[in-house]
Amino acid sequence: MAAASKGDEGVLIVRLGGFVKQMVCYGAARKKNMEYKNILLIKMSSLGDILHTLPFAAALRKRYPQAKITWLVHPQFAGFVPDPPVIDEVIYFDKVKFKKLGWSEKLQYFCEMRSLLHSKHFDLVIDMQGLFKSAVLAAISGCDNRIGYCEMREGSGLVSKAIGGSHSKDHVIERYLDVARYLGAKVDSLDDVEFPMPDLSKETTSVQGKLKEAGWQGGSYVVIVPGARWWTKEWPVEHYIELAKKITAGGTAVVLAGGPDDAVKGGKIAEGAASPLVLDMTGQTSLRELAALIKACSFYISADTGPLHFAAALKKPLVAMYGPTKADRTGPYGSKNSTVLLSPAKCAGCLKKKCDNWHCMHDITPEMVYKIYQEKVAEG
Repeated sequence: MAAASKGDEGVLIVRLGGFVKQMVCYGAARKKNMEYKNILLIKMSSLGDILHTLPFAAALRKRYPQAKITWLVHPQFAGFVPDPPVIDEVIYFDKVKFKKLGWSEKLQYFCEMRSLLHSKHFDLVIDMQGLFKSAVLAAISGCDNRIGYCEMREGSGLVSKAIGGSHSKDHVIERYLDVARYLGAKVDSLDDVEFPMPDLSKETTSVQGKLKEAGWQGGSYVVIVPGARWWTKEWPVEHYIELAKKITAGGTAVVLAGGPDDAVKGGKIAEGAASPLVLDMTGQTSLRELAALIKACSFYISADTGPLHFAAALKKPLVAMYGPTKADRTGPYGSKNSTVLLSPAKCAGCLKKKCDNWHCMHDITPEMVYKIYQEKVAEG
């Protein structure tokens, strides 16, 4: 049983089985001095989470136009960290390298990171990851003024104050923006939400060359990204094969895209579709080239995966298939061109990364997706 009470200065204290979590409600009394000159934003992964944080970064910059804002991120996801003037500096925590180190080397790495963070003299640290790994970095930052968003997990709420607001049950982007609102940013409607995007001119040129090498003859194309971080979120390969056959039958090219982990799936789909109009680019692009590929496409299709949110930010016509995850919390945001197909399975939205009776994504048929695709193409 949870009991809630309001402490001093609007601090909501929620007691869950003896555990006390403090959440500062942004609608309550704020500290008088909310002006900062040197801010550290911690959001290290993953691709989708980085993209979800972009509107917060834009709102933070508008709120503090003269402040220096630094972003702490894993190198493999840094391609989408906004350029100046939104973000002034990027600090990398190389998780891949860190995992390969011995214990003494890991300690040395942490000491070096601590020295680096202390040398920056941050006056505000914002932990938008809300996990143990980000809590450790916030703790060694040398800054005592630390906040995070409403869903601080793995003990991170003991290091940084969780900031909650009226959107704590809404889409994750709105939950992040509640922190900006707490700091005094004006984000009252979708018109105030911005997605700062990188300049992809160089990547556009390179990816067009790769498309031509793959057999692209020019014209419009549909991007399909078959992978996802959880295998329970993936749409079946056989479904993608049938969908690709239907789309290419109308003369439209399909480009399969994604990272190296998606290459096996991409190869199976291309082989199964057996059409020269199906081009397999999985594992052949950088993240920014993948973004350029999506930027130039006429339509986008995938399950709940990182590139989906880039397509949504660009307001591309798209269809997204959702099974174990909840579209109202992490689905495409802010675009009328987005359509989400929710699994008809009763267990949909279970948030399971593993499942012994997995059928939710199978229950979304190729015919369902193709019907939506046809309708949206017809609408123009």
